Order: sequence, then structure tokens, then C-alpha cells
Amino acid sequence: MNPLTVRLSITHFPPNYTCDGADISPAIEVRGYDDTVRAIAIVLNDPDSHGGTFVHWLCWNMEVVTIVPENIPKEPETTFPVAARQGTNDFGRIGYGGPCPPRGQTHRYNFKVYGLDGPLDLSPGGRLTELAAAMRGHIVQFGEAEASYGR
Repeated sequence: MNPLTVRLSITHFPPNYTCDGADISPAIEVRGYDDTVRAIAIVLNDPDSHGGTFVHWLCWNMEVVTIVPENIPKEPETTFPVAARQGTNDFGRIGYGGPCPPRGQTHRYNFKVYGLDGPLDLSPGGRLTELAAAMRGHIVQFGEAEASYGR
């Protein structure tokens, strides 16, 4: 399996992408797709969260793009600027929920991008366990990037 190259234009989140600002998703550059990739999935989590990993964004059945645009609408299914389905994050909301660590702390945030062999049979609103189960046997490529945010 060849790895995907995942790049962010940031290494530290500006407020626009966090709970302290507009709380919009950042752009993500993804390169190096194999011919077998038919859809992508994105999982954004905070491994530094107390009590374990905190899920900030679940997105799947996204069309294969080299630039995931910023500000993906917080809707169960989107058609613009890209087609995708989104799940329920650990804030209990659909779509992207930006970094919001406790004051005085800096956390790391991992963007995990999965190249899939086709769309998943998973309804919008699913949680991480459901997405992980649906992806089993369908992941043909993987890549990740990290950024931090402190308050």
C-alpha cells in the first residue's frame, strides 16, 4: 500500500478553524492516489484529550480530490464544494467541530485520510465505531498530518 501525502497549510490552527473563531474546517491537500481509490474518508481526532481520543470530524464517501476545500458545510450530506457524507463528532454534532482544548493547554490534532476502493454503505450521522467497521476491508491507502492548537 503506497501512502497518501497529506499536507495542511497550517501547523498551528488559527482561530478561524477553532471554537474561538468561525469553527470552519481547514483545507487539506492530498496527493499520491493509486488508481484503485474511488472515495476518501477523513477522521480528525485529538489524541491529547482527557479520557482518550476525542473525535472532531468524520467524513466519508468524499469524492477523490487533491484539495479538500475549507469550510465544508456542517450537513449530513454535502454536494458543494465536494460531495461527501458526515458523521456525528464527540461534541454530538454533525460535521466538523474545531479544536477547543481547555484553557492553558495545547493539544495535537490528527487528520487521517483514507483512500477507499469505493463508497461506503454507511448512512450520514454515524459515529467512529460505525465508520471504522464500514471501512474494514476497503482501505487501499492511508496518510495523515498533524496540527496543534492551544488556548
